[in-house]
Amino acid sequence: MTERTEAVVVGMGLIGGSIAAVLRARGLRVSGVDRLVARAERAAQRGLIDRALRPEAAEAAYRAADLIVLALPVLSIVPALRRLAEERLKPGVIVTDVGSTKRSIVAEAEALFAGRDVRFIGGHPMAGSHKSGVEAAHPDLFENAYYVLCPSRLAEAADVERLKDWLAPARVKWLVMDPAEHDRVVAVISHLPHVVAALLVQMLARREAESPYYALLAAGGFKDLTRIAASNPEMWRDIVLDNRAAILAAFEEWETDLRSVRAMLEAGDGPALEAFFAAAARYRARLPERRPGAIRPAYDLFVDIPDRPGEIGRLATRLGAAGINLTNLEILELREDVFGVLRLAFRNDRDRERAAALLVEAGYPVYAFSNGEMKAFGPAGGGEGGRGR
Repeated sequence: MTERTEAVVVGMGLIGGSIAAVLRARGLRVSGVDRLVARAERAAQRGLIDRALRPEAAEAAYRAADLIVLALPVLSIVPALRRLAEERLKPGVIVTDVGSTKRSIVAEAEALFAGRDVRFIGGHPMAGSHKSGVEAAHPDLFENAYYVLCPSRLAEAADVERLKDWLAPARVKWLVMDPAEHDRVVAVISHLPHVVAALLVQMLARREAESPYYALLAAGGFKDLTRIAASNPEMWRDIVLDNRAAILAAFEEWETDLRSVRAMLEAGDGPALEAFFAAAARYRARLPERRPGAIRPAYDLFVDIPDRPGEIGRLATRLGAAGINLTNLEILELREDVFGVLRLAFRNDRDRERAAALLVEAGYPVYAFSNGEMKAFGPAGGGEGGRGR
């Protein structure tokens, strides 16, 4: 009888639990380690792992592991690597992580495991959920998302392929990048936008003292633009500190561009401003709409419904009867640039597409953003005449 490949996943949160489920689906025997033993036990109860272990009782599991995954916050990964370096690990073991930054983590692993037969491969699965914790963990979390691998000098191409094979049930889009290049890219596409979103929200909070209308009218585009500001503050503190060199470099470029736009405004240069907006719009239209990236996408529909008792319940019941999971529902009172009184949020694009087809068939006007514009789904969504309260 062939022995099962042994894996240890450290950290039973959303990402760790989901990776554990993927590995188990591939046939690996998965041990889950978490400082909160109840969380690891819950992962075992849900079938995400084969057994739950306390950190102080995981020594034997580390020694037997063919794969170790550190599914921990960014600033907890290096201390975990240092503790792991004290263990007697199996020759040829692959160690990987899931951190949002890579340069410092890969460099530390290379220093810690130099001269040992440990193959470290930095990892960054670009996926997430509106929910957190092991309760939200699911093997489909990463489907169609980019999963970046940053191999250290300790790993060979065959090790990268072996890791990809173990994670095959995740059905991700693989990218292999240099760690420093990864950090420069995510500084621009993820880390700087989070800082900017937080700054905009804080500006709004300060202005609210002047007038209640700032908060009252901060709907639609403002909420979409700043959605990421609601992310975990401790996690983002750690991410921006670890990637501060790349973020500071992005700040310098941002400040130069900001001064340029300010000069256009001060000069009242309409043609230059139009060219500025047109260039941004052209490039924005080229970006893929339905491909998960560094920032979790929103899978939303906007639906007009008649203003009568029970209508929202009937709509939600219709979706539930079709097995479509509605993750959030918002009644929009301010609808600038949005054709719809209800905003429906879904876990993935597949559920959104199914819901749109079902609701259009039922006669609801249904809309969604596509390439920066609000577009109707099907004939039922056409025109102002379909709108009602």
